[in-house]
Amino acid sequence: MRTVKTIAEMRAARRNMEGSVGFVPTMGYLHEGHLALVRKAREENDIVIVSIFVNPTQFAPGEDFNVYPRNSEHDMELLRNESADLVLIPSGEEVYPPECATWVDVEGVTERLEGASRPGFFRGVATVVTKLFNIVRPHRAYFGRKDAQQLVTIRKMVADLNMDLEIVPVATVRERDGLALSSRNVYLDPEERRSAPVLWNSLQLAKEHSSAGEKDAEKIRREMAELISADPRAEIDYVSIADADTLEELNLIDRPALVSLAVRIGGTRLIDNITLCVEKSPGT
Repeated sequence: MRTVKTIAEMRAARRNMEGSVGFVPTMGYLHEGHLALVRKAREENDIVIVSIFVNPTQFAPGEDFNVYPRNSEHDMELLRNESADLVLIPSGEEVYPPECATWVDVEGVTERLEGASRPGFFRGVATVVTKLFNIVRPHRAYFGRKDAQQLVTIRKMVADLNMDLEIVPVATVRERDGLALSSRNVYLDPEERRSAPVLWNSLQLAKEHSSAGEKDAEKIRREMAELISADPRAEIDYVSIADADTLEELNLIDRPALVSLAVRIGGTRLIDNITLCVEKSPGT
């Protein structure tokens, strides 16, 4: 497994690669969720490239950029075990030189949910992902479904900018109690960790209602919020049931719907989602 730290090194290595290239962009502190992406890339490609870069432009002032968990030695050991071919670990100055003045904005789908709660977040995500795609030039790139709005945004960006690559979604990896794996889970103390599955429980409540034929989105949102609010450690940022493509909130669940939520457990903000696969009604 080769490690490179500059764009020039990456491009030189890329010129000598033959066959399909699968790419997994990460912010490091790798866990089984990341490794599922790497394994999927390994199954489908001749070459697997992973990037590790904690992207400063997607963190707002006061967010956890400076304390975001990092463990590069452990990350490298995990990637060697998964037979990654190359790891790109650029510096902030390498990705964003002082003269950098260009940003990528994806309108519409970024204005709700995470975009409303974290202004500027998706501009940072879209910009760094575009840069990484231009540097690595993959045939396929792999993203987890846990960050559902990010996945929708990147798919739209790739389509709108005529990028010649395939975006491959990979299922969310969970703990036994349903908590979605996240690098930020390390922030939870033992009591908060016991409360954290309330996100998954509320999503399961939505699934149960939908399976029973309930189509009133507001009723389901309300019951999800009531379940979460019953835990004194949980503070709701948003609970959403939205069109899975446009992310516009639904009144009636008559099409594929993304059920998503952001909840603070103590000082840790967690997100999760499921998709309700409902056929679109005629005329919608």
